[in-house]
Amino acid sequence: MNPSGVRSDLSRKPRPTPGVTLVPFSDLARAAYCPRQLYYRRRDDDRGVPATARTRIDLAFRYDELADAPDDVLRRTPLRRSPAAYRRNVARLRERDDYDALVDPTRERAFLAGKDCHGTAHKILEPSGPTADADSPGDDSPDADRSDDGESPPVPTLVSPGDPPETGVWEPQAVRAVAIAKALAWERGREVPRALVEYPAAGVVRDVRLTVRKTAAYRRALRAVRAIDGPPARVDDGRCDDCEYAAECGTRRRSLRSLLP
Repeated sequence: MNPSGVRSDLSRKPRPTPGVTLVPFSDLARAAYCPRQLYYRRRDDDRGVPATARTRIDLAFRYDELADAPDDVLRRTPLRRSPAAYRRNVARLRERDDYDALVDPTRERAFLAGKDCHGTAHKILEPSGPTADADSPGDDSPDADRSDDGESPPVPTLVSPGDPPETGVWEPQAVRAVAIAKALAWERGREVPRALVEYPAAGVVRDVRLTVRKTAAYRRALRAVRAIDGPPARVDDGRCDDCEYAAECGTRRRSLRSLLP
C-alpha cells in the first residue's frame, strides 16, 4: 500500500508481442477523436495528464469517504456536480451489484499489455456473482458475460476526469475501454466482454460492452494510429472549436452568419 492508500502495480513490465509495436490506450482514444490531433500531440511529446485531471481521477478511490462528507468539504473538492447532486449519484452507485468491488478493487492502476495495445486500467474488478448492468446504454446485443465454466469474467475500469454524456460514454472513451478490456483478455487468456467508465467527479459509472459496433470503432482507431506517418486529413467539424491545435492545423471556422442563406 502506498502512502495515498491506493494499491498500484504500475511497476509491471509489458510483455511485447515479437514484431508488434504496442499502441498506448491514450493514443487510441485520441485517434478516435481526431487522428490529426494525435499527430500534433506526438510531435510535441505532449502526453502528460494535467494536475486537475489527476485530482479528479483520484476521486474514483474516495466514493465511500465523499458520500457522507459535509457540503463544505464537497465544495472544496473538484466535483462537477453540486453536493446534493453528487450525493444522489453516489447513492445510486451504491445500488450497483459491483459497488463493493469499485470501492475495493482487486488491482488499482494496473499496467496491461495486450496483443496490440498497452497502458493503465485504473481498476480491475473480480466479480463473484452475476455481472451488473446499471447505466448500460443497451444499444447493441452484448456478448456472453460468462465463460463455459460459468465464472464471471474480470471487469476493468477507465476513470475519466470529465463529464459523462446523457447516456452511454463518449466514443473516444468507449474505444479506450474496449482496448483495455482486450488487453486484460490477452493477459488472462479469456474473454473479457465488458469494461466500465467511471466519471467520479460526477459520481457516475457507465458500462461499455464489446459489441460488434464498439469493436469496429476500436479497430478503426487502431488502423488510424498505425497509419500516421505525417499529418492526417483534417476533420474540420465542431470538434475543432475547442482544439488547442486549431490555429496551426488550418481548419476553417465558419460563423453562424456564413451558414445562413
